[in-house]
This record gives sequence, structure tokens and C-alpha cells, in this order.
Amino acid sequence: MNDTFSMLLLAWWDAGHADLPWRSSHDPYAIWVSEIMLQQTQIATVIPYYERWMSHFPTIAALAAASLDEVLKLWEGLGYYGRARNLHAAAQTVMTEWGGELPQTAADLQKLKGIGRYTAGAIASIAFDEPVPVLDGNVIRVLTRLTDYDGDVTTTAVKKHLWQLAAEQVPNTRPGDYNQALMELGQQICIPAKPACLLCPLSAHCQARQRGTQLERPVKPPRKNTPHYDVVAGVIWQNGERGENGRFLIAQRPLTGLLGGLWEFPGGKQEPGESLPATLIREIQEELAIEIKVGELLTSIKHAYTHFRITLHAFHASYVTGEPQHLGVSNHAWVTVQDLNTYPFAVTDQKIIASLQAEITS
Repeated sequence: MNDTFSMLLLAWWDAGHADLPWRSSHDPYAIWVSEIMLQQTQIATVIPYYERWMSHFPTIAALAAASLDEVLKLWEGLGYYGRARNLHAAAQTVMTEWGGELPQTAADLQKLKGIGRYTAGAIASIAFDEPVPVLDGNVIRVLTRLTDYDGDVTTTAVKKHLWQLAAEQVPNTRPGDYNQALMELGQQICIPAKPACLLCPLSAHCQARQRGTQLERPVKPPRKNTPHYDVVAGVIWQNGERGENGRFLIAQRPLTGLLGGLWEFPGGKQEPGESLPATLIREIQEELAIEIKVGELLTSIKHAYTHFRITLHAFHASYVTGEPQHLGVSNHAWVTVQDLNTYPFAVTDQKIIASLQAEITS
């Protein structure tokens, strides 16, 4: 690969790249938000979230001044909620330590919470024209096919090699366009199962195409079996009164870890040999130090996370005794169904809410 490589790629980009809302902005903050949202999320999913976010939080100052609940509510449904928490925290850092202006180099950007080497490279090259590389799944696929590289891309040594290879190719002029072109090539042309090699501007330089190894690159180890867990949650009614005016307990998850800061119907994972009602009683005692009586099943929900799958069983329950304590939660609240739209919930809990609302109105 040489200068011809970048020239061909930029010519392809100039001939008609995707028209995306963040590409019409030169605001570093807007570029930062888009890059965070695009981590592990499809473009089509991101677009409406990005547009709502920029309308609600048009500046770093607006984001920094918001509450975490407000931030998470706007992010609700986009997943990987640590991105939202880190974006919020980083905005506050920018206001207090960087004079309200986003740092302009990849090295300084990585000092902010939630910005790693890839995101820093994307922001620095696109917003500030710094000639630094990016390396995501799309870029890895393009580079390993172009060079017919057969190293295991999940290993540290191979990742280091690919970062170096990516750095060697970034041009000093238009590095942001080059990096976006490289990523878009992986998204649209050099796709995993059926690469459109006849449409690729780099096909004449692709060693994997010449050797017929496109589908063997990049090299990854076999996937491990995904574990499954049964999980319980309780709609814990305060006074036994159900319906629109009945009050029930919701809890805020710890601010760190999976779904940190989101609200939920409290509960937890079933232990071996334990019945689902017994699991709920134990989990509520461990998390909130209150006693409950478990009623009938409301709904069961299947959901897949990145590394595991769950079946969530939501039960009606009645509060019996005890003052709620925050042993395994950050906060709690007694609410009605009408109150729920002010709290951010994960997808599984939104489905519990939908079942609860349907039951109440039926």
C-alpha cells in the first residue's frame, strides 16, 4: 500500500459518500457525540438518537449541566449505557478543565472518560485534521484483506501491528475524510460475508482477492457458547392496591457496571436449586433489606446481551415490612404507572412496563 491507496480511496469518497447528519457539521462536539453513539451501534439506529440529542443538548455546556437521569432518559433504548455516563462525565470535565472547548489532539482527547484510541483518532482527524489512524472492526477487515494478513486479530500483538499499519497509511492532507472513507468502505463494500469486490476502488491492490481468501480474513478464534441465566424482577406494590393509582417500588442500579444508573424493577439472578419466587425474595432482601410476598407472574422476557442471554421473569409482589435501604442499589422510589416516563429504563424493564400498562388498562 502507498499514496495511490489513499488517492483511490479519497476519489471513491468524493464520488458519493453517505449523507449523514453529523457529516454536515464541523462542530467538534457534534462529531464527538456521533462517534460515541456509533460505537457498537448501527448507523440507522443512531440517526434519530443523534438528532434528538443535539436538539436537547446542543452544546457541551448544556450536556454538562444536565442531570444523569435526564441524560440516560434521552439515551434510553440505544444500549451500552456506559457510553452515555462517560459522555456526561467527560462534558463536565471539558467545562471544568478545558475551558469548555474539546481538546484538539488525539493524545489529549484520550484523557477524557470514555474516549479510547479509536474514538480519539476519529474525532482528532475529522474535527481537527490531525493525521492519526482509526482502527475499528470495519478498518480491521479492510486492512487484513488488503494485505491478506492471517494473524488472529483478537491478540494484542496483531492489534499493535494493525494500528501501526493504519498509521502508516493516513495522509497528511484530508486525514478525516480518509478515515471516514476507510470505515465506509468496510461498512458498504468490504462487508463480512459477501464483499462487493467488483465495486471496490482498491480491488486491484487487494491481496486477499487475488488469492481468493477474502472470506477467511480477518482471522478470529471460534466463538464460545453464550451462557443463559434466569433472572427475576418484582413489581412490588406498596399497599396492595394495584392499578393506575397504585404505587410500586423501582430502584436505580449502581452507577457503575452493566446498565449503571438506569432504573429497574428490582430483582436478580436465580441461583442453582432455587425457585423463582425464592430468588426474588432473597434478591430484594439483599438489595433493599425489605420483606415481600410474591404473587403471580406478570410476564417473561427473553433478551440477549453481548456475552450472555437472559430470560427475565417479572412477578407481582406485595410489600410486607422493612425500610428500604440502598445495599445493592443507588436509589429507590415509590411511583405510579404515570410517573414512569420520567425515569430511564433498560429495554427489558420497558417491556415489563408495557405488560403492566396493558394489564391495568384491560
